[in-house]
Amino acid sequence: MRRMDFDRILENLVRSHEEASDINITVGKPFQVESYGRLVPISLHPPIESITPFQAELFALNILGGQRRLLNDLVVHGSCDSSYQLGSMARFRVNVFSQRGSFSTVMRRLPTRVPSIEELELPDAFHKMAAEKNGIILVTGATGSGKSTSLAAVLNEINGRDAVHVVTLEDPVEFVHKQNKATFNQRELGTDFDSFASGIRAALRQAPKIILVGEMRDRETVEIALSAAETGHLVLSTLHTVDAGLTVNRILGMYSLEEERQIRLRLADTLRWVACQRLLPDKTGGRVAAFEIMGANLRVKESILNGESEGKTFYEIIEGSRPFGMMTFDQFISELFAREIISEETAMRYASKKSVVGRALDQIKSARGQKTTNIEGLALDDDYGKRGEIKR
Repeated sequence: MRRMDFDRILENLVRSHEEASDINITVGKPFQVESYGRLVPISLHPPIESITPFQAELFALNILGGQRRLLNDLVVHGSCDSSYQLGSMARFRVNVFSQRGSFSTVMRRLPTRVPSIEELELPDAFHKMAAEKNGIILVTGATGSGKSTSLAAVLNEINGRDAVHVVTLEDPVEFVHKQNKATFNQRELGTDFDSFASGIRAALRQAPKIILVGEMRDRETVEIALSAAETGHLVLSTLHTVDAGLTVNRILGMYSLEEERQIRLRLADTLRWVACQRLLPDKTGGRVAAFEIMGANLRVKESILNGESEGKTFYEIIEGSRPFGMMTFDQFISELFAREIISEETAMRYASKKSVVGRALDQIKSARGQKTTNIEGLALDDDYGKRGEIKR
């Protein structure tokens, strides 16, 4: 298959749905795009009702373009990450992987323009993150929840305000930042550096004020990122965790018991913000982001140092710190319901603590004059106790 034929098919897939976020190429299925969280089959001319192993391999090899590192990763590790530029039309983050003796490809479409915090309607805490001068900021969540997009918006605000040197270490480079006030050097794993740990180590000699690390994948990366934050750099990165408390515990879990006290001290000194994201279906058929935001106040630092205890869990601290820009997922989800963006069913399904969200939703419905229960027809039994009385 020629490159131009491959690009023509990709163009048709991209044009098929304006809101397509992913292209899925799997043996035994037609070409599919993901739109609003659902896979939709796409008809092509000539039609391909079921992709064959040979066709799937052709697509994978076209994307990898004969790059030895990627081919070696695919053969040795079973998958590889890359990027693909479709002319001026679109750019993709790509993962090619083997399954049951065949290749599958998932292509995540990347926006061509870096969004702002306002455009994404991110919480006000993200403006505060962009104003930080040192320390560590972590954005966490499942794959595809928008972590990279939120971090790009933070860097975009910095780019429009501060004349600083920013080094990004990504796998692959997703958002290409313009050279505005800030100076950007964007490096790609495998092409410009061989591991995140070595990339951060090299970045410390490149005089940046801000370092973006695509993902905290291992202890060595965390260790060097902590060292960078301790020497006055602002480090932004991501983790695959579902809430703020688990994010802290995930980092602590990378160290032995003998090292735990020291890492707690270092983390309490350097951690500035943890922002966790989830994508929820909204009432229009689209998706909306929900957030949990934890900042580093005295109570949070104390819990990092000494561990969580009754009345001092990260959830309880965040819940009680709403005036300072923090919020739990449950508070944010309740707010989305109050604004009539999501349904009650969605709110309960994605809640961290269903009892907390249930009470909040009842209060909102009561204020609207809506019923808070399905129980009806109750009445006092006036004859209770009278029936069966013994006559004397």
